[in-house]
Amino acid sequence: MPRIRDLPSKRLYLFDPAAAPKELRSLIGGKIREDLIVQNWPDILRAVATMAAGIMPPSQLLKKFAAYPRQHELAVALREIGRIERTLFIIDWLLDADMQRRAQVGLNKGEAHHALKNALRIGRQGEIRDRTPEGQHYRMAGLNLLAAIIIYWNTKYLGQAVAARRRAGLDCSHELLAHISPLGWAHILLTGEYRWKKQTVTAL
Repeated sequence: MPRIRDLPSKRLYLFDPAAAPKELRSLIGGKIREDLIVQNWPDILRAVATMAAGIMPPSQLLKKFAAYPRQHELAVALREIGRIERTLFIIDWLLDADMQRRAQVGLNKGEAHHALKNALRIGRQGEIRDRTPEGQHYRMAGLNLLAAIIIYWNTKYLGQAVAARRRAGLDCSHELLAHISPLGWAHILLTGEYRWKKQTVTAL
């Protein structure tokens, strides 16, 4: 069971908060304003149809709502619908352990990819000090290229290691391979090696 602070949202919104079990009352954020949704339902359908048809993108609709001097009723109604959708998703999240596992796997991969790129930023500690957009673009492109090279190298030799294990008759099931990632970099000497030739010192 995930911790409450690990949930996508910490608050649930119900049509009747008083009917919620005692165990969930600390999570209740408020009551869904059903009457507001009903009153604005025709406008909600028109807004959805407009966005679905590509006549107006959602971002433009939000800009229109923000331009009003006070909060628009349609915007508030859409917010209430959003609270319903978010509450349903949280319930699904709590009941579906497989969904939690998939989300954690994706999060771990994202963090590992970030850690790899952070390790490659030697010297400037992650800062991009190029003043021009072109310079920043080249800097990020170079970083992405280095990360891709390491990922490719790891993938190639992990594949060879798996093939060698299978030739030796060792267990290498797909369930185990699903937990292997080519994002590791601890075995790579990122700063390279500095070698100096030995010189013979002649006594005077």
